[in-house]
Amino acid sequence: MEFLVEFEVTVPKGTPEREVKERDTAESAAAAGLARQGHLVRLWRAPVAGGKTNAVGVYSADSRAELDTLLSALPLGDWMQVIVTPLTPHPNDPVSAQTGVVDLPQPRLTPVYRLEATVGEALDLGDTSQGHRRIVPLTSGTFTGKEMSGVLVPGASADWQTVLADETALADVRYTLQSDEGALLYVRSRGVRHGSPEVLARLARGEDVDASEYTFRTATRIETALPALEWLNKGVFVSVGGRRPGAVIYETYLVS
Repeated sequence: MEFLVEFEVTVPKGTPEREVKERDTAESAAAAGLARQGHLVRLWRAPVAGGKTNAVGVYSADSRAELDTLLSALPLGDWMQVIVTPLTPHPNDPVSAQTGVVDLPQPRLTPVYRLEATVGEALDLGDTSQGHRRIVPLTSGTFTGKEMSGVLVPGASADWQTVLADETALADVRYTLQSDEGALLYVRSRGVRHGSPEVLARLARGEDVDASEYTFRTATRIETALPALEWLNKGVFVSVGGRRPGAVIYETYLVS
């Protein structure tokens, strides 16, 4: 479902300027997150007087209740007055009329598991015709999720990585998980880690860099022989990665 959402933001008198800036920054980050999740479709600003800021946006949610939950969690939520209008397709909508395409459901991301793994010393192959090759072993780790949890299997897990001239890393991560019930899962994630030269240099030095400062995303496939987890074999997954000193984190989501 899509909704037209009108916001009126009023900053309480006496609010420190620092708090206003911090909330504005947090609001921008929250909006970016909603956009990545497919909930925030478009957003406009309407100029008004009197120290107020009006905004108008189109949001997507499964229900009004889900939308209310999303809006109430916004950093500026308690400074907002919100008017929500449910939208339905119009037969004269020019986009639909031109394309003749029926609206398709927007994809949703459902968390599957979070893997925290330690990394060993990289095996550096050097410069090849495809780029600078190195193999980074995953030596131990644990994963947790709503439907399964367990450990990473060492010796069967590594990132066959290619590093480009600008320090962008092309990931080819292949690892094996064992659930608490003994099921084995083979996971392959292919993606990219990129960012500004300064941030990538800090990562290369082994510094602790917040994952929000760079992009680390992969397309992921999962295989298992356990009948109870057969749905994993048919799923489409994406993962968000984060590098830590001596460790790596992958949060994997089902695209539905």
